[in-house]
Amino acid sequence: MSITARGLSKRYGHVVAMDKTDFDLTDGEVLAVVGDNGAGKSTLIKTLSGAVIPDEGSIELDGKPVRFRGPLDARRHGIETVYQDLAVAPAQDIASNLYLGRERRLGGWRGRVLRHLDRKGMREHAQQVLDELGIGIKSISQAVETLSGGQRQAVAVARAAAFGTKVVIMDEPTAALGVAESAKVLELIGRIRDRGLPVVLISHNMPHVFEIADRVHVHRLGKRVAIADPGRHSMNEVVGLLTGALRMDEDGAVSEVSGAVHTGLDPD
Repeated sequence: MSITARGLSKRYGHVVAMDKTDFDLTDGEVLAVVGDNGAGKSTLIKTLSGAVIPDEGSIELDGKPVRFRGPLDARRHGIETVYQDLAVAPAQDIASNLYLGRERRLGGWRGRVLRHLDRKGMREHAQQVLDELGIGIKSISQAVETLSGGQRQAVAVARAAAFGTKVVIMDEPTAALGVAESAKVLELIGRIRDRGLPVVLISHNMPHVFEIADRVHVHRLGKRVAIADPGRHSMNEVVGLLTGALRMDEDGAVSEVSGAVHTGLDPD
């Protein structure tokens, strides 16, 4: 399971959102994507999830060329995305949210003619997914609006893990959570990786990135400028790379850029 992209470009009039950028996600890893506001990382992720169609470039999934015409097309290829707004239905229960847009019908004439849903089957499968991911919720029949912010995030992540067969993309999954709930979401991401499903994590939180990511894709001015190794490179080095104060050579060595302005950004 892998995604490779080469030379992706996207322009909006005179604004270049992506400038011939590359992307590589390998099997069974958590790849963090970091970049300053306006760096183009959101456009990159939307391209990989089918929400944006690039002007140029190519995408390969497991070595085969693909072209997504929309988010549903990406989902059919096994790519699931958890956006910041979660896209949950608060008044519906957990099982209904896991199957949102994918409702399972009963077999036979009741499902075919009367279009009755297989609510029991959906509840059982939803409970199985939550158990496999170690998500502890009192009742699968709870309305999502009764859950905490972390639990809602867990439901959205579980939905992606249940139906994502190739990749799960997560956009700032811990942005609105406290310390304890953030830790649980990071554990959840690790469990998804342990199941063999690669995860793309978009985050501004460097400590979280360094806690869970196997590699860090650094995005700046519309393109990938470096791939950092959390075991080799420090948070300050990654911040320097994304601000342009530092650069990385082909061997992964980091050095200062002559004349660069140091921002003094806090990696937190």
